[in-house]
Amino acid sequence: MRQADGAKVPRRSSWRVGLDRGGIELRHLLRNPKEMFGHLSNVVVAVVVAAVVGGDVSGTSTPMSHLVLAGFAAYLLFQIGLVNLPQILVTEREEGVLLRMRATPGGIPAYLVAKCLLVVAMAIGTLALLLAATALLADGPLPKDPAGWLTLLWVATLGLLAVVPLGAAIGAVLPNPREALALIMLPVMALLFTSGAVSPISSLPAPVQQVVSLFPLKWMAQGLRSALLPDSARAAEPAGSWELPMVALVLTASAVIGFLLAIPLLRRAARRESGSRLTARHRKAAQSGAAPA
Repeated sequence: MRQADGAKVPRRSSWRVGLDRGGIELRHLLRNPKEMFGHLSNVVVAVVVAAVVGGDVSGTSTPMSHLVLAGFAAYLLFQIGLVNLPQILVTEREEGVLLRMRATPGGIPAYLVAKCLLVVAMAIGTLALLLAATALLADGPLPKDPAGWLTLLWVATLGLLAVVPLGAAIGAVLPNPREALALIMLPVMALLFTSGAVSPISSLPAPVQQVVSLFPLKWMAQGLRSALLPDSARAAEPAGSWELPMVALVLTASAVIGFLLAIPLLRRAARRESGSRLTARHRKAAQSGAAPA
């Protein structure tokens, strides 16, 4: 790139552009009361659940409410990356954002980096609020030592990096915002109830355990349980241990696979966009009453 006088202007990397864009989107989010209320409502649900769940995890002295809260924390991270993000991407595709990114050098990778930053910041903030609120109001679990806090940090970060690219890949192929939620929620809810997030996974049939072990939610929940629950709770795990090396391996593999899928799928979605398609979609939405004419 050159200025009018012929001097070269250094081109910023996709990472730098993406981080700048993500920072702007994060500031917009913090100024949007409706968006913030949606995340606060999840925390309220967690506090209510912690208050009503009683008893101990079978074979341990760990309160069942603590296991459910650890699983709920993992589910919130999973939901933000694999439910909220695809809806955002589909909506922005409908609004022509991907079409603009296609015309920008390095636009698609920068766009994905921005979304990763936005979702990671949003999820970490929600997780911190969840743990603080449940600890203060419902005697919820917290890490007992620095090693526990470190485990909480790396599991949450790696878990988000595992699901955000997958969410972007899903968002690139979903048809429209109105159908996106319906297509995503059913499999996500099935994973919630079969991944050990709300009940000990060892109580599930072995074939179910094997299937859900292919998905990151199971390992995110297991990693967060290792950070939030006492060591005695390991007795409720299928392997009798937290398997943290396996947690790190599966989440890292999911992150790599997700990025390898997301970038070409987003580029494909951008290539299929055109001004005429965008105008036709807007006209159809206006005619159906879904958007102002």
